Amino acid sequence: MNVLVLNCGSSSAKFAVLDAVTGARHLTGQAQRLGSAEATLEWTFADEKHTRPLPGADHDGALRAAVALLAPCGLAGTLCGVGHRVVHGGARFSGSMRITPEVVRQIEACVPLGPLHNPPNLQGIRIAGELLPTLAQVAVFDTAFHQTMPPRAYTYPVPLEWREAHGVRRYGFHGTSHRYVARKAQELLGLAPDAGALVTAHLGNGCSATAVLDGRSVDTTMGLTPLEGLVMGTRSGSVDPALIGHVARATGESADRVLDVLNKRSGLLGLSGHSNDLRTLEDDAAAGDARAALAVEVFAYVAAKQLAGLVVALGRLDALVFTGGIGENGVAMRARIVALLGFLGLDLDPSANALAIRGRAGRITRSTSPQALVVPTDEELMIAHDTAALVAAA
Repeated sequence: MNVLVLNCGSSSAKFAVLDAVTGARHLTGQAQRLGSAEATLEWTFADEKHTRPLPGADHDGALRAAVALLAPCGLAGTLCGVGHRVVHGGARFSGSMRITPEVVRQIEACVPLGPLHNPPNLQGIRIAGELLPTLAQVAVFDTAFHQTMPPRAYTYPVPLEWREAHGVRRYGFHGTSHRYVARKAQELLGLAPDAGALVTAHLGNGCSATAVLDGRSVDTTMGLTPLEGLVMGTRSGSVDPALIGHVARATGESADRVLDVLNKRSGLLGLSGHSNDLRTLEDDAAAGDARAALAVEVFAYVAAKQLAGLVVALGRLDALVFTGGIGENGVAMRARIVALLGFLGLDLDPSANALAIRGRAGRITRSTSPQALVVPTDEELMIAHDTAALVAAA
């Protein structure tokens, strides 16, 4: 069953056609730098890569160009549905949903919680509905997996009015990734889908970690927005919220401007002053760059501290699971984090750790209880699975 998967970001749009059963990818691509003169459409079909300039194109133009590829690739008549990544579903959605006018209205109601992501997600839904009107559409929410968190984990200690009237609480993100790698880790560990105490660490340009107990999310590091939690490529992660007012007063900038810097110019980029790429910073640190060295150290320390904190939600730890671009390929960073968590009983196997790159899954510790694993994520396949399942159920 082939599914078209769409992931519309604030200035990009990723797309793929894949078999929901086998995971085979027939077409993959993305439109980048949308809204600029440098906008491009890049795609791979039959192992051949192609690039087309789309100067000035927005999401509308990019998605129309992407959908136009389906027919010449012989894929237009093979699709059973369209699956959409939707970043913020608030507390309204605890699972993936077939898209109806009511579901669209509820996604629109979540725009204040996800102002950067939900509008392009909705645009993708609208355009796909227009161009592929006979296909079922499914929304797969980043926040849905975390709706099993108990009140003690998702409740912020703020006035009740904020919580009830404005939806102020922890929602969590990267839920599709955490759900996928938790299931794969259970398979590797020989556990049933409703068993196990895992901490899943999605480390990339965006980073989050989740405590998964018996297959359910019981706590996570991202909060009301994706800004909270671990140090990320350009996001600060958790900081004292009072710094927003302090910096605004000190610089004369607005609070919104300070918040924008916390999202776009902080994290590894802010610490180092020149890069949000961990690979670059590790090389620079080795060459004697003190700011790069500090950035690497802070990233590892904050990650280890918050990963350890999630064990409280589990009561025990069967496995720490690394995923995401850094989690799957960052050999040195994984070693740093596991070393900091040695008090939990984790004992790194350097040889196994060095081999776990470029899509290879497996254990990277000598310890077996608990142990650390690397599990490559596949959010697109998870979206395709959910889409095909809902189409079949209907």
